[in-house]
Amino acid sequence: MADRLAIVVPCYNEEAVLPESIRQLAGLLEELKEKEQIAMDSMLVFVDDGSSDRTWEIIRREHEKSSTTVWGMKLARNSGHQNALLAGLMGVRELVDMTISMDADLQDDISVISEMIEKYDEGNELVFGVRNDRSSDTWFKRTSAELFYCFMEWMGAETVKNHADFRLMSRRALDELEKYKERNLFLRGIVTTIGFQSTEVYYTRKKRMAGESKYPLHKMIAFALRGITSFSIKPMMLISFVGIGSILVSIFAILYSLIGHFMGNTVSGWTSLFCSLWFLGGMILLSLGIIGQYIGNIYMEVKERPRYIVETELFQ
Repeated sequence: MADRLAIVVPCYNEEAVLPESIRQLAGLLEELKEKEQIAMDSMLVFVDDGSSDRTWEIIRREHEKSSTTVWGMKLARNSGHQNALLAGLMGVRELVDMTISMDADLQDDISVISEMIEKYDEGNELVFGVRNDRSSDTWFKRTSAELFYCFMEWMGAETVKNHADFRLMSRRALDELEKYKERNLFLRGIVTTIGFQSTEVYYTRKKRMAGESKYPLHKMIAFALRGITSFSIKPMMLISFVGIGSILVSIFAILYSLIGHFMGNTVSGWTSLFCSLWFLGGMILLSLGIIGQYIGNIYMEVKERPRYIVETELFQ
């Protein structure tokens, strides 16, 4: 007997693309059912992350048309992509055998979902969708993404290169994910730490069909900082090395000044003093900023506020 699948799709202001996304995913779901790869009661789950447009209206309308295929979940406010995704995964965790998460813009190639399920049937509990071509990205996005993954690897964080949130997770993997209680979510890093048997499928990412990206530059930077500070303390260790280096430089500067004084060389030193003060002042502020980021994360964790609040559920 085939296993029950839920495709979980977080949505934020996606009215321009959502009708086509639902049409294509519903068609794919029917094909998979006909091939008996998934159970007949498998479903699509769309999570509205506090959208201000007609996103929820579209989800509700499609649910009324086909309540067995299209399910919906509406969060009370915008909680962020990662929280919306987690809300959907946890909402269906006890109802399905596996889930596949993906974005609403259908830039992820849905044709590899069948291959993901085949990998699951072979015993893999985590199947990561990995991009093998970034030609559709701008030069800046392609370069910044490459630098991000290299930096994360250097920091010691376990991530799958060129993998975002297009992945299959088994019910057992979801049960383990539920045990992670942190508020500072970076799911693509958390999931890799679960440690169950995993594999990868490769695909070419498409261009967005309609609408605009919900990840402008400032959100991408904030997301990268969240990932780094969630999985590595190396930035704080680097502060210590910078401090040691500054002390060594200052010792050499003192020795140089003393030697110059006893040799009778009079140097005004205004330029070097000015540059040194600005350099050290900048390093101090940068170090305080890095420490502040970690303290801020601790502050958010200890308050233990809910990561999301579900306002409405449209389940069968």
